[in-house]
Amino acid sequence: MDLRPTPPSLLIALPQSVRENFLVPKMSGLSRRLVSHLRRYIANRRRTKRARARLDFTLSFEDPRTSSNGWRRLPSLNGHTLDLSTSGVGLVVSAIRIGEHYLVGAERRLHLKLNLPDGPVELNVVPVRYESLEEDPEESGYLIGARIADVNEQDRSRFIEYVQMLLRKQGGS
Repeated sequence: MDLRPTPPSLLIALPQSVRENFLVPKMSGLSRRLVSHLRRYIANRRRTKRARARLDFTLSFEDPRTSSNGWRRLPSLNGHTLDLSTSGVGLVVSAIRIGEHYLVGAERRLHLKLNLPDGPVELNVVPVRYESLEEDPEESGYLIGARIADVNEQDRSRFIEYVQMLLRKQGGS
């Protein structure tokens, strides 16, 4: 893993997109794949049970620079879920960037509009890891593991109820 030491005083003057490259530890594609395979075969560190589910979603950044309420939506990316838990989601996307902005980075927050069978829920998520799916025979693109950060009470309730229903059907895997 290549950690690039950069004096904090230099980082403050740089644009956000440049700062992200210095604040996020760099891991080669091979290292990332090895870690992923080890997690599958040796130990799964997840604390909450996950249910496999393929649901469509729209993913976008939130930008506090404009609009009357302080937020505006930037371009979005469509994809589908791989799995869900009450605290996180596995997202499959075709690209790891929207325009020039990476989906995964230091303090990156994403807006997720997830299409449940009974209607959409909106979640704010924080990506915690990603991997390329180039060797996966069933999927292509990138898998992003994201932690759920914020969600309104009504959407939270519907989301948790849906995940719990899936876990019961799938035997709690």
